[in-house]
Amino acid sequence: MKPPGHIRIIGGQWKSRRVRCAQAPGLRPSADAVRETLFNWLPHHLHLKSCLDLFAGSGALGFEAASRGAAQVKMVEANSRVCELLRWNCAMLRAENIVEIFPLPVEKFLQRYPAGFDIIFMDPPFGSHAIARTCETLRQRNFFNPAALLYIESKHADGRLPMPADWHILRQKRCGMVLSTLLQT
Repeated sequence: MKPPGHIRIIGGQWKSRRVRCAQAPGLRPSADAVRETLFNWLPHHLHLKSCLDLFAGSGALGFEAASRGAAQVKMVEANSRVCELLRWNCAMLRAENIVEIFPLPVEKFLQRYPAGFDIIFMDPPFGSHAIARTCETLRQRNFFNPAALLYIESKHADGRLPMPADWHILRQKRCGMVLSTLLQT
């Protein structure tokens, strides 16, 4: 694994703070412009909400949510070395009372832990085919609180999102190769 890079938190109590970001295969931190769009879509939805950051990677989405007032953020990341940096960032931000890190594959987390989230972030490595599988598991196990939101970051060229028919796209935007989609479940 290469030495860590950095990402900047763009809003909230930790605005402009830089956190370390691992450089590992498949890890692609959400760009500032993409995160700014997402969190402009969510300003009144975050306060005191429970969030789940699947495929956490850099932790950009989870730390941004915690910075902007989420009550709890659970980050799920399979790569143990990437989790070490997530823990380091969590300690540096003194966010241990808000952020909890699970060093597990997403599938195992979804099988083992209870549901009940207000906002779920899903940003898997591009080309991994994890979106369809993960959406199906989230639906089957009912991981959503009432009126929950799901954010999916995908490669624009991947085509239509594989989602259940009763989930509704609230917002969608393309930024370069990234397609940001906010869904009502």
